[in-house]
Amino acid sequence: MKVLIIGGTGIMSTEVTRLALEKGMEVWQVNRGNHPERIPDAVRLLKGSIDDESIQKELSGQRFDVVMDFVVFKPEQAERDVRLFLGKCGHYLVVTSACIYEKPIRSFPITESARVSSSPWDYAVDKIRCEEVYQKAYRELNFPVTLVRPSHTYCKWALPLALSGRTGGWSVLSRMLKGKPVLMHGDGLTLWTITHARDVAKGMVGLFGNSHAIGEAVHITTDETLSWDDIYASIARVLGVELKLVHVSTEMLCRYFPEEWGHFMGDTAHTAIYDNTKIKRLVPGFAATTSADEGLREAVEYILANPALQKEDPEFDALCDRVVASVEAFGEE
Repeated sequence: MKVLIIGGTGIMSTEVTRLALEKGMEVWQVNRGNHPERIPDAVRLLKGSIDDESIQKELSGQRFDVVMDFVVFKPEQAERDVRLFLGKCGHYLVVTSACIYEKPIRSFPITESARVSSSPWDYAVDKIRCEEVYQKAYRELNFPVTLVRPSHTYCKWALPLALSGRTGGWSVLSRMLKGKPVLMHGDGLTLWTITHARDVAKGMVGLFGNSHAIGEAVHITTDETLSWDDIYASIARVLGVELKLVHVSTEMLCRYFPEEWGHFMGDTAHTAIYDNTKIKRLVPGFAATTSADEGLREAVEYILANPALQKEDPEFDALCDRVVASVEAFGEE
């Protein structure tokens, strides 16, 4: 099977590339090359952007059994892919997102037929518009698309956190190691679904070339759910520290971190439990086998062992201190 992956070194695409090669597929990538250490030697690399004229020209003479794009965020990018790959691939998969469902969710678990509607989060709105482009192309042009909707996916270098600084997970781990309080939105009891990238990859690669998946939207998540407090408690256990959580109303937290308003109100602050019946039917034997405890331990230990990932974020740290001080002052009053 000849596979083109657009992206290839992200949280999910790195694992998809690895698994596809392990299964004997011929894997091509369009990738900017910012993380060459994550690109296996067996990959046929087209270095650059899918928007580059030179890469589009090289692809024009190729036909792929499967194309999977991990970096479609705007409807114009979806339109570009339809134009580039219509008639040039047997199966096209695109990563959208499970964040597109109407909030608050009215019933659980969430199925792929749940109501999709406008969101306060621009990211989710754009993903909805992308899906509309693909659905139209499927109906009118018979474009062989599958919409893959993962939820919060993580890997060894990317921890699943509700709020972190610009330098990633270390901004929170550093506070825990120093014995400083960590911020948590709401009461911390919102149920959340975090799925390891290895498990997501099993579902994605299992869909490759599956004609029954064409025209479908498909969740790929674990069936395990935890509260946000549980997730942070697991991280603290690996670090061997006492967890000091400061619970802050989501609205107050967004006043201090206004750039997170859409993310919290359109996604993170709401319970998210997904139905995986469809992926299990399409990919017999699919199961998410990396538990949260196992995956979080792996991620924390990997970050602790790699100094390059331990970049401080003084601005984030100072802002967290301000929020904590405000909460404590309010309590004293």
